[in-house]
Amino acid sequence: MNQSRTAQQVLEAEILPLRAKLLEIAAGLDRIERGDAPAAAPETMATIRTAIETLLRPGGQRAERIQLLFSRTYDDRWRDAMEV
Repeated sequence: MNQSRTAQQVLEAEILPLRAKLLEIAAGLDRIERGDAPAAAPETMATIRTAIETLLRPGGQRAERIQLLFSRTYDDRWRDAMEV
């Protein structure tokens, strides 16, 4: 018997891991801010902000959209570029 879980059941199962990850992200951003990295890496910080905004948008495939934000564009010559 394969029953799907309700949104409430999924939330109850996921809340503690999600909370831990959110706290980890918040702590990482605090460390970056204390280290003055936003001034040193504005493009990377902009990508992080876009990823956080993506989390807030409705609709599925958030993980895919965030993965694509941090991915390089495909290069047919990647083996040469990475000397593989």
